[in-house]
This record gives sequence, C-alpha cells and structure tokens, in this order.
Amino acid sequence: MYRFFVFVSLFLIVLSGCSPKELPEISIIPRPYKYWVTEGSTRIDNNSKIIYDAQDTAVGVLAEWLAMALNSRTTLRLQAVPLSGVKSVGNDIVLMSNLNDSLFGHEGYFLGHNNRKTIIIQANDAHGIFYGIQSLLQLLPPAPPETTALPDHLNFPAISIQDKPRFAYRGMHLDVARHFFPVEFIKQYIDLLSLYKFNYFHWHLTEDQGWRIEIKAFPKLTEVGSVRKETLVGKGGNPERLYDGQAYGGFYTQEEVREVVAYAQSKFITIIPEIEMPGHAMAALAAYPQLGCTGGPYEVATRWGVFEDVYCTTDEVFQFQELVLSEVIELFPGPYIHIGGDEVPKTRWKVCPHCQRRIKSEGLKDEHELQSYFIRRVSAFLASKGKKLIGWDEILEGGLAKDATVMSWRGMSGGIEAARMGHDVIMTPGSHCYFDHYQHDPATEPLAIGGLTTLSKVYSFEPVPEELNQQEAKHILGAQANVWTEYLPTPAHVTYMILPRMAAIAEVLWTPAEKKDWTGFYDRLPWHFQYYDSRGLNYSKAVDKPMVKKKSAADGGYWHFVHSEIPDAIIHYTVDGAQPDSTSPLMPDSLLVEEAAELKIFVRRKRSKTE
Repeated sequence: MYRFFVFVSLFLIVLSGCSPKELPEISIIPRPYKYWVTEGSTRIDNNSKIIYDAQDTAVGVLAEWLAMALNSRTTLRLQAVPLSGVKSVGNDIVLMSNLNDSLFGHEGYFLGHNNRKTIIIQANDAHGIFYGIQSLLQLLPPAPPETTALPDHLNFPAISIQDKPRFAYRGMHLDVARHFFPVEFIKQYIDLLSLYKFNYFHWHLTEDQGWRIEIKAFPKLTEVGSVRKETLVGKGGNPERLYDGQAYGGFYTQEEVREVVAYAQSKFITIIPEIEMPGHAMAALAAYPQLGCTGGPYEVATRWGVFEDVYCTTDEVFQFQELVLSEVIELFPGPYIHIGGDEVPKTRWKVCPHCQRRIKSEGLKDEHELQSYFIRRVSAFLASKGKKLIGWDEILEGGLAKDATVMSWRGMSGGIEAARMGHDVIMTPGSHCYFDHYQHDPATEPLAIGGLTTLSKVYSFEPVPEELNQQEAKHILGAQANVWTEYLPTPAHVTYMILPRMAAIAEVLWTPAEKKDWTGFYDRLPWHFQYYDSRGLNYSKAVDKPMVKKKSAADGGYWHFVHSEIPDAIIHYTVDGAQPDSTSPLMPDSLLVEEAAELKIFVRRKRSKTE
C-alpha cells in the first residue's frame, strides 16, 4: 500500500525545493495568496484516479464531486478511490486533509505537482480542499464549445499555489421578500458563491412586501403575509402611482429551507437568515394585526419604501418573536441570526400607550432607547439558544446589545463606531457593496434602484478603515455585497446585477490588499465571461463600455467627459459621423461638441510603455 505521509513530503519538496518563477496572471478569481509555475504539465486521462484518505468521508464526497466535474467536461470516466485501495500512483489527483499547518487555518490550501506528475491538493480540513478544487477547476477552460468534440484527457499546467483568505467573513446577500425566487435559483446562486469562495449567504426572508418562510406556529404569516395584491410599476415617480393589478406571492416551506441549507453546507457556505424587526413588518402585521400599535387593519405592502407601522413592544409581540425565532433556529444551524433593525420610524411608538408604558417601566429615555431595548431583549433570547445577533447599523441607536454584530451599510461610520466599542463588524456600505445600483449609464442599463457602482469601484473597496488602530481593526470580520430586489423581478436580472461584480468583491475579501491589481483582475475576466456563457447566465459587460457624461456649455453645445475602466485605455473619437479607430484624434479630458454633432468613441489598450 502507498503510504500517506509520502505524499506530504513530496508536495512540500515541490514548494520549497524547486526554483519557480512568479507567474503573470492566471484565470483564478479570487487571486491566490501566492503561486508559481514550474516546467511541464500533468496529464489526466483514463488511467488516472482521484485519490483520498479512506478515513476522511468529507473529502471522499469532494473527490466524487471533482470526478463528476471533470467527467462532465471530457470523455473521461474518472473514479474517486480511497487511499487504502491504491497500490501505485501515476498521473493522479490526490486530496489530503492532514496538513496540520496553523499558517493556513481551516480554509487555506496547497495545490501543487510532485515529481511523479501527480496533482496534490492539501489542506487542514475539507474546507481548504474544497477551495483548492475550485482553483484547480479554474485552471481549465470553462467548457468546450458545443461544436467541439469533448477531449479524452486534460492537461493541467504545473502551477504551485499557497492560498488562504484575508477575511473570515466573505458574504453575499439576496432579498427574496420584494421578489421571490424558486429553490432552483437559490441553489444556482449558492453555486456562484462557492465558485468565488464566499462562505456566508445572507438570506433576507421577510419584509413589508412579503413573508417568505413557513412558521408552523403562525400559519397566517404565509397564508396572508406571503401575498401582496399588486405591485408598483417601475419607479412610481408619477403622481398616479401605477400598479400592475396582479397578485404576487410565494414562500419556502420548512422542508425547502432544509434542502437549501443542506445544499449550502455541501458547498461550505453558512446561511444567515434575516427576520426583520421591529420595522419592515407590514406583511406580518397584515397576518396578525394585534402585533401592531394601532391594531390595523394592515395589508402586505404593494409599494417600496419605509412604513410607519412597525411591531409594538407588548409582551405578546416578544412572545411572537421568540416562537418565530425558535423555529428559525431549528432550521439554520449557523451561529448567526439577522434581525434587521433598520429603518424603524418612531411615529407609532410616540403615541402608543403600550410603548409609552414600556419606556416608563424600563426607565428608558426615549423611543430610540426603546428600539435598543427591543433589540437587546431579542439578543438575549438568541444568546440563550446559542446564537449571535446581527443587525444593520441602526441597532447602534440608543445603545448596542451585548455581543451584537453590526452590518455597516450607511457608509463606514457605523462599523467604525461599533469596532471601537469592541463589537464585531461586517462592512457593507452602499457606496461599494450595493449591487442593486446601476453599473453603467442608466439610459443603457436595465432598471435599477439608482446610484452608480461600477466594477472597478467595487474592486477598489477596502473593508478596514484607516481610522481604526490595529486592535480595533481585528473586529472587522470581513464584508458583504447586498442584492435588494425591488427592481429585480427575475433570476436573469439578478445575475446581470451580480456578475461580474460578485467576482470583484470576492477578490477584495480573499486576496491580500497588497496583491490586488485592477489590471490583473481585468485580464482574468475573459475566463469568467466564458464560464457564464457556458451556463447560460445573464451578466454585464459594462466594464468594456466607455462611460460618457455631458454637460451643457454656456455658449451652446455640450462638454463631454469620457472614462473607461479598461486598464491603460487610450480613447479616440470622431464628431463627423465617421467610425473612430486608432488613427482618430485622442480624446482630451473634456471636449466641447456642437449640439448637432455626434460624438463617437473607440477605446483600445496601450501597446507599450512608451505609447
């Protein structure tokens, strides 16, 4: 039998004993911590095997998954083989989770080739093995064209990688309350998260416009609260506020939730459910009016925005929340429960006798402290169940609940304040992390909520503020991108808004800040565009389109300003109707164009340093 420890020693020799050179860019996103190229390649064919330790069932599952992934791209029929059944090793792939190296934690990995041309992925545990496999797969073409015969072997370049994530929390969010998405799409969304090595999925399940999770103790939450009678059309900017007149609804049964949770776990992703409170509660109040300050009647919201009706602060409301959260806790085994806590108008509380009595009996100063009391009480309940509370940065108002984690969305200031108080923080500022914003000129893009967050702007994000000292900065767990769906009614619209911006935030969260490089990231995008194409995913190519802004000139005509995200871009233009090319004039910082003239743009990359 081939001894397991031999693989380890061979692999470490490759990393420390060869004389590799640093590679230029490879296709992997997020960019690995460190990688080299050595001579030759490894051929995987029908004589190859995927070998794993027979005693490690978790890695055995991953070996089967890798075999399936490689077989689907070739005519190969690779098999996963437990190590105890292997007598010799040739051009194989070996997965080993016995690294025992604290430097790489539980998510880092080594990927390399030993002298027998065997590909080895080695990590401390299955998490690292999984991420190593994701990197390995990105070294192959995404998929052969439909007109091309499948290959009968694979050649992996001889690349050695040492990799680990920068942040422990790498998250993506999806709002399914404004618009509902089926389980099949949620799984596809999770697949994309796993491709880019995210480890948290924030599932926004309740809102004014719909309650999307079955709660057996309160069946009306889905019988009534999951359906709105109609939906506002477009932005609703006209005074008539046009509605579509169509009932809209949907929810996940608890069995479906368990299915999604299990699927995410198979991809090493933890799901954080969000159950909104004390605001954004119209759907719940429509189902159970006694939970509000006025007693209703209420209806599931048909338009977007913030509503004055919120949960009251009676004992019945807290009993309701505890029963709801008890069922949620049973469904989601992860450490966190998100309770929202954002955008809570105090209008009803100021005149509600129940809330005013609560303020007096608890010795609170005002309604802001009443909100803090609400959050603290829920936090204490979650703690009694072994869970940690996460809330948006409004939970800072009136005093922060003990051990609460803050998601800072109104800029970075809330996160800075919380970190200085010793609380953990997840940065998610709207300026860089809201993927419901436009990616390009709104006139040429699908409807979005507003704002402009380009791919390069996402890539430029730095989650750790300079204002924090070294000790305070340790409380920045990572960051998250948010996908609010007021104006994203279909899966295709969602994927258009997240791809490729998801890849950019993934690199922000995984790759050391000093190793980030916009030019290198841009050069790696073609592989990922091919990947999206191979899976029929709708995505944005706005990064390749120049952004033209114009401003009226005092003496007539328009000043034009042109920007391109393409690295080392050289911009040519014409105004005479001709199609510009590399011989056309270069675009200045600003150009005055007559009103009747048409500005046309041609963008190319610089050919040399001297150009």
